[in-house]
Amino acid sequence: MVRKLKAMARGAGKDGNLAAAIKESAQQIWLAGLGAFSKAQEEGSKVFEALVREGNSIQKRTMQMTEDKVSEVTSRVAKVAGEVQKQANQSWDKLESVFEERVERAMKRIGVPTSREVQALTRRVEELTASVHKLGGKPAKKSTARARKAAA
Repeated sequence: MVRKLKAMARGAGKDGNLAAAIKESAQQIWLAGLGAFSKAQEEGSKVFEALVREGNSIQKRTMQMTEDKVSEVTSRVAKVAGEVQKQANQSWDKLESVFEERVERAMKRIGVPTSREVQALTRRVEELTASVHKLGGKPAKKSTARARKAAA
């Protein structure tokens, strides 16, 4: 561009041709600027669209990775929770059996009969009642009914 301007200035003579050369040069610079602006607009929209596509692709990959990590963490937490629940159930069962044993020992110490002993006594009372009845005594249905209720 500078060479062209110098060549025009040498061959132009004095004032008229120099002004025309400068005017033509300015016109070319203006048109080059407009062309650059137009290209930038054209290329800018293409670049913008490419960036949008790339961003969309990255977002999809990121979402997939996030979902994978969330499902992995969820499965780990569920596994740990299952193990903790299993241990808690085992501890609860042990505590329950220890409690039952201690209650049973305490009841034996103070002389409270067990349910088996009460059932055995109830059967024995029924047998004795039947024997008395055979020997000619009056039937005692109310007393056996009371004994059954006490056993229950």
